[in-house]
Amino acid sequence: MKPDLQFSILCDDFRREDNGKFILIGVFEAIAGIQFPMQYASLTVVNRWCNGEGKFKQRVRIVSASNEMIVETDESPVELPATLANITTVSVFRNTHFPAPGRYWVEVLLDGDLKQRYPLSVMKMQVSGTPEGKGPTP
Repeated sequence: MKPDLQFSILCDDFRREDNGKFILIGVFEAIAGIQFPMQYASLTVVNRWCNGEGKFKQRVRIVSASNEMIVETDESPVELPATLANITTVSVFRNTHFPAPGRYWVEVLLDGDLKQRYPLSVMKMQVSGTPEGKGPTP
């Protein structure tokens, strides 16, 4: 029986405590850059699968609004030994290249079937005429 995707969260990073709990760091739905094309250092997608049983293959990808592939993971195993089991998977994308500002999509697939699709806004930051050291403003 194919599992349900309990959640999919986009964040900067994660940690796992000694007691097994996950800590998600920097949960977000938008990123910004000063110039494009832009390379974003690290994106992490954390998925929790439940209510299924068997062996499956997961793939996570980021696509543009025109469905151009930006980046994708290799297939990774999702194994649930019983329907009461769950599994948390983590996919990390390093140095992801975004050609232009706009709407992108995070897609989660299980055995090739799209299970979840949610937006990621990539914005251009405007550098204001503020005093030196103040930095860019969105």
